Amino acid sequence: MNELSTASPPRSAPPPGSAGPRVTGAADAPRLAARTLALRALKPAAFAVSCLPLAKLAADALTGGLGANPIAEGMNRLGFWTLTFLALSLVPTPAKDLLGLTWPIRIRRMLGLFAFAYAAMHFAWYLGVDKFFDLPEIAKDIVKRKFITVGFATLLLLAPLAVTSTDRAVRRMGFRKWKRLHRLVYAAALLGLIHFAWRVKADERRPALFAAVVGLLLVARLAPAVRRAIGRGSGRPA
Repeated sequence: MNELSTASPPRSAPPPGSAGPRVTGAADAPRLAARTLALRALKPAAFAVSCLPLAKLAADALTGGLGANPIAEGMNRLGFWTLTFLALSLVPTPAKDLLGLTWPIRIRRMLGLFAFAYAAMHFAWYLGVDKFFDLPEIAKDIVKRKFITVGFATLLLLAPLAVTSTDRAVRRMGFRKWKRLHRLVYAAALLGLIHFAWRVKADERRPALFAAVVGLLLVARLAPAVRRAIGRGSGRPA
């Protein structure tokens, strides 16, 4: 029978004691409607939640809630959320490969763009609030202070990923080239971790936590590829 045919074969009565074929229709409608509604609300909800750290920072800045050193506190918060969104942007692929979850893929691009946005604001805070646009001093810092050099390199790696995050960019570059370029996110995550660790110096608990999370995500990302390679090497399907 042609698989595109809409005709149905005649149904035989189920044997006694059998539950018969699974009936779909009106009973499934509320569940399907709820799922559709949840998927439609996913991106707006993710966008709103992603803006909350910035809203909190703005509110604290206006009300004196940034503590004794507001410049450092603001910069630290923006850097923290940069790494948080970078780590979150690495979740969707292993979530799909290992757990079969597809909904995180829908917000992966948004998470990556928020990582870049918070990184750009982190640098802008340093540029304008901390250094008051003293460009010679900023250039000296980038060259001579290692953690700033690494942080600036992280921003430079994230910039082309943000610029090429559109569907049009994928079509123009071709998927393979685009995918190779976007693997730079792992290098950006590594440099971001180094920047964070070198900046905090004394308390390394947060950098260590981020390193553990990113490391686990990298292992989870590579696990399916390793499994497939082992399967090919042994002559068995992975």
